[in-house]
Amino acid sequence: MKLLLIVETARPRRWMADLAASLIARGHLVRCEGVTAPPPPALLAEVLELERLLVGRLRPSGADRVAPTTIAPPPDADFAPDLTLDLTRAPPEPGPANRLVLHADGLPGEDAAIAALTAGSTPLIEIVDTAGAVVERGLPSLEAAAGLRGGIEAVGARVATLVLAHVGAVAAGRARPIPPAIFAPARGLARSAGRALAQTLAATLVRSVYRLCCHAPHWRVGWRLHDGPGIAETGDLSGPLFQVLADPGPRFYADPFVATWEGRTALFVEDLDHRLGRGVVSAIPFDARGPSGPARPVLQEPWHLSYPFVFAHDGALWMIPESTGARDVALYRCTAFPDRWERVATLLDDLVLSDATIFEHAGRWWMFGTARDGGGGWSDTLSIHVAPSPFGPWRPHAVEAPLVDRTQARPAGAVFRRGDRLFRPAQDCSDGYGGALVLAEITRLDDDDFRQEVRAVLRPGRRWPGRRLHTLNRVGRLEVIDGSVLRPRSRLLARVVEARTRPRGEP
Repeated sequence: MKLLLIVETARPRRWMADLAASLIARGHLVRCEGVTAPPPPALLAEVLELERLLVGRLRPSGADRVAPTTIAPPPDADFAPDLTLDLTRAPPEPGPANRLVLHADGLPGEDAAIAALTAGSTPLIEIVDTAGAVVERGLPSLEAAAGLRGGIEAVGARVATLVLAHVGAVAAGRARPIPPAIFAPARGLARSAGRALAQTLAATLVRSVYRLCCHAPHWRVGWRLHDGPGIAETGDLSGPLFQVLADPGPRFYADPFVATWEGRTALFVEDLDHRLGRGVVSAIPFDARGPSGPARPVLQEPWHLSYPFVFAHDGALWMIPESTGARDVALYRCTAFPDRWERVATLLDDLVLSDATIFEHAGRWWMFGTARDGGGGWSDTLSIHVAPSPFGPWRPHAVEAPLVDRTQARPAGAVFRRGDRLFRPAQDCSDGYGGALVLAEITRLDDDDFRQEVRAVLRPGRRWPGRRLHTLNRVGRLEVIDGSVLRPRSRLLARVVEARTRPRGEP
């Protein structure tokens, strides 16, 4: 396809150049046209430069300004684009039918996005045609963003995700389903760019002090044994209180998965040593009363491991841990439960996929995860692959990036069924990474489409106090969740905090 990007000569950004490079890598012909428009406030450029010096450690960012010719060559007089993407603040109206306009919170251009970011919020991104119809929609996550500069980069990265998905569908002659309306968080009071910089620097200082005083973040696992309905059935935290799995303090446990094999049960967790900053997979044996032994590492690699997704198939027990540091999705087979695992296959390669979760449905196997391509957040872009068996070959689903939505994209545990209905736990990162848990019903999943509807949202509260709630799993009577708490490095202060955040009824 022939594509034309229209940008303002006063504010082309690196994320636009990255978008053009990705389009060219997919075989499209790209040109860039610069138009004259009033420049952004001088203070904005000064703030972004100060953030680059003080917070960004001089690294390149998608928010950096570039020359329009760096994005793509200008169009020749006879260049006839198949699709035009207008990234300016005031696109002409009416325009040609093949012209698409970028909107942030309902307004063209980047000003509304910057206003939302300086207000401490996230803009709702939409790509709109000249008839006013939304053709793409997304709500980025900012957990990897630092300051206004990082926010612009994160938003730009997800604009690129939406554009690439849309162009791919148009080039293939395939209709692309549009997600339902996403409600962006309520806006705070708009701040000047200068105040935003001050807040960014203050937040950086607070984080530095926090990390000096506390292990950050510190996750913990909750467990309970019961025969009645659990979270999957009730949609809330009612029932027996969750007990906290004791941890040694310098390490935390997270991402709990349960497996019962050959008459024994074990809880598999991400086990991260704060002093090393790298996780391994550990196992905790369980019996009819609860934990029956200490955690011990069962799988270690030179890179960070987490989210130890375990499943039984074909007479064996398998694990797919998250291994984004290795840029792959690997399959391990259990050779001696629960301690010994051997790597047997690479299911996907050269891909940063978080929290890979697989399940069988309609005669095929499906893999859900969140993909991170370049910049942007880790938790907002759903990626789906499909295969005839867990061993592959895995291919991308026909719908690229079916969800760009930080409130319901990232997996949070194994998919489960209620009768003939299919549900997936997912993370709601509206209030930061892993802030809440949602139960989403998969209403359509086939070769051509995917749809889901959120049926329940669970947040920390009296029955699971703390700052986060982001994983759910159950096997038999054992139900597990996890979340994070403040964990001071001082033992005395840690005891005080733990006492104040202990669930009621817990000794």
